[in-house]
Amino acid sequence: MAGNAESLLKQGNQARREHRFGDSKSLCAEAVEQCRSSNDQPLLARALTRLGGSERDLDEIAASLAHYQEAVAIYRTLDDPQNLAHSVRHVGDILRESNRLSEAATSYAEALEIYRRHPDTDTLDLANTLRGFALLKAAIGEADAARSLWQEAGSLYAQVGVAAGVAESQRQITLLASH
Repeated sequence: MAGNAESLLKQGNQARREHRFGDSKSLCAEAVEQCRSSNDQPLLARALTRLGGSERDLDEIAASLAHYQEAVAIYRTLDDPQNLAHSVRHVGDILRESNRLSEAATSYAEALEIYRRHPDTDTLDLANTLRGFALLKAAIGEADAARSLWQEAGSLYAQVGVAAGVAESQRQITLLASH
């Protein structure tokens, strides 16, 4: 049964890349149900994050947040700090975008703490977490903290060759300096 869920997730990812978000949501939801039936917790957590991503694409924010939060709860029971941090960061992004800033700050702080504690952290994941936290800090008027986070994120984006991330970091630092 897990093989079928894996296949559904692959199809869901392909649909998402093709901007067929409704199809992606349906495929990922079916994968979630199969994982629940088979009690495959690691695959269920992965399927929940994929479903949450598809729902976010469809602007179904409450459902997306609920699925990411369920994935976080599962990852907390598994020895999988990277996926835990990644999911916690997405929760932070959703909360920030929903203007639930104090909750988002808690999520970003947790994700950063996990990423910084593990030497195998993906540089892009760390940069994306710093980006979200920097946006939040700027939104609550903590310009110095935001600038510092943007500087670190920009450096990391440069390391992995993400020009758009470097450019955004530079724009945000300039914007913060002008206020």
